[in-house]
Order: sequence, then C-alpha cells, then structure tokens
Amino acid sequence: MSFDDGFSTVGSLPKDFGYGPDDADDLQGLLNDQKPRILLMGLRRSGKSSIQKVVFHKMSPNETLFLESTNKIVKDDISNSSFVQFQIWDFPGQIDFFDPAFDYEMIFGGCGALVFVIDAQDDYMDALAKLQMTVTRAYKMNPNIKFEVFVHKVDGLSDDHKIETQRDIHQRATDDLNDAGLDGIHLSFYLTSIYDHSIFEAFSKVVQKLIPQLATLENLLNIFISNSGIEKAFLFDVVSKIYIATDSSPVDMQSYELCCDMIDVVIDISCIYGLEDENEGNAFDNQSSSVIKLNNATILYLREVNKYLALVCILREDNFDRQGLIDYNFHCFRQAIQDVFEVKIQSSAEKAAQADKGATSSHNLQEYA
Repeated sequence: MSFDDGFSTVGSLPKDFGYGPDDADDLQGLLNDQKPRILLMGLRRSGKSSIQKVVFHKMSPNETLFLESTNKIVKDDISNSSFVQFQIWDFPGQIDFFDPAFDYEMIFGGCGALVFVIDAQDDYMDALAKLQMTVTRAYKMNPNIKFEVFVHKVDGLSDDHKIETQRDIHQRATDDLNDAGLDGIHLSFYLTSIYDHSIFEAFSKVVQKLIPQLATLENLLNIFISNSGIEKAFLFDVVSKIYIATDSSPVDMQSYELCCDMIDVVIDISCIYGLEDENEGNAFDNQSSSVIKLNNATILYLREVNKYLALVCILREDNFDRQGLIDYNFHCFRQAIQDVFEVKIQSSAEKAAQADKGATSSHNLQEYA
C-alpha cells in the first residue's frame, strides 16, 4: 500500500473537524433539532458500554476491559461535529421494568431504535427472556421503534459456531414473540465484535434506518458511480466511521474495512503534517482529497463532502485515468447532497415557525381568557 502525495492534500479531516461549507451551521442546527434516540439494552456485562466507547469515543477495545459496570442510565449526546446526530442511552442490565418509577412513555416514546445486546459466549436464555419483555413493553408504547439485536462477542467463536448461534437466537426470539401474539414485530440480527469492523457495520445499518433521506442518498450514489467508472462508494460520517449510505450493490466487508482504514490514515497524517488555517483553526480546505493505491491495481479515493461527511470510492486503477470526469461528477454529487439538506432545513424552519406561531396564539388566548 502506498500513500500517493501526487493526488493527496495533506490536511484532510483533522481531529476537531472544524471545517465545511457556509451552510454547515444551518445543517448542524437542523440535526440538533431532530436527534433521534437510540437505546442500548441487555444484561449486565453483555458489552453495551464497550460498544458505545469504541464506536463513538475512539476507545481501544483492550481499554474497555477496565470499564466499570453501568449502574444507572447514561445519556450520551453524539453531536461532536458529526453528521450522525442522536442520543445514546446506555441502560444498566439490572433495570426493573416492573418498577413503578420506570417511565415507559418517557423512555420509549421518543425512541428511534432499540439495540439489545446479547453475549454470544454466555448462556443466553436469560437474555432472550429479557429481550422478549423489553420488546413487548417498548412496542406497546411506541410501535415505530426499530428493534436491533446484536449477537455480540463473536470474536471468540468459530465461523460455524457464529452462524449456529445467530440462527438459534433468531429462532428462539421469533418464537417467543409469536407465542406472545406479537408476530408483527420485526427484529434485525447482527453478529458483532469490538475487535473488528463488524460493530461499525452493524451500527451503520442501525443509523441508516433513522435517516429519512436514505433512499435519496443511495440513488445519488448509484448515479455517481454508474457515470464515473467506480465500483463501490460509501458516504461516511468521518467522526464515527459509520457509513450513512452506500450504493445499491452488496457491501463487501473487506472493502468496508479498507475504507475505514483509509479514513484513519488520512486523519493521522493530517494531524501530523497538516497546516492549520489561521482563521479556521484547522488544516482543511474544500479542495482536500486523498488517494491510496493498493498492490492489486485498486484505488481508494476520498473527497470531503461537507463538515460531517466524506465520500470514499473504490475503483480500478485504469478507470482513474479519467480523474477529471470523476471530479466533475463528484462536484455535481456534492451539490446534490447540499440541495437535499437545504430542502430539509427549509422544511424544518417552516415547522418551527408554525410551532412558534401556535404557541404564541395559545399564549394570547390564555391572556384573553
């Protein structure tokens, strides 16, 4: 692998990520106003807090061995210059759903997704019972919740054992819901480990379900790669390395891992050699890009889309001869992305104005009364 300075602008994606187009602040405001909530649940020591720390706080997997067990609900606001704007609530494993103090409406009412973590290396019968109880209570309060099951800590299992464990958990969980008359609930299952990229892949799928513009983003990526000779493209959140969208072709885990590693390389080199802008306080300019050439005649090409997003493409070296066409199509793609969110910003502003107007009218009526 080689890092080609001929195509790279050192200074891409610094750690503080304080850069972007003029409308970045508007986008940030929009995202802050519409943060969905993701609940992390499961039995004690199933790995919930470790997942959160590794994915969103850059903690080394080995460091998670020293994390203390969660004994209260921990709310984490994921808004550190990231496109992925939401709150994660990490629940202690011993939480009692029958406690009268447990406010179901507050917990589940505004929830976008519920991630239930099951330790695949442990006896998971108790976990399945807790899963059935949790899903039942949550669904009755909010039927729009996306239910995700992470079959976790699979790094210590053989490939055959992984598949068999997932199949068994899937079958038992589905049967439990059917027996409870809740066969309409859909559970999504993922094999995960903090020691590889599977946890990032799984969380990417979870987050994508919470993005209303997902279909539009996927369509834009399809148009972009079909007109640029590109084999695969990912739209990454540069902070978490979660991909919020990709084209419609199947995701190859090895390709995803290469793209994640590329982001790490670019960030590391930027922080070492990047020149900070005196006005912006970072090493980014909107012309920054990076190219990594692999030994198998494959190229990884990264371009910044805005303050929060980076486009990472995989293509054959022969097709990169048309870099001018690729760059032109990329600028069209970036403009389309901005247009998508400008529409969303406008819609959000109109709703906020209507809400303020309604609140003012209500206040006036109260004064009149």
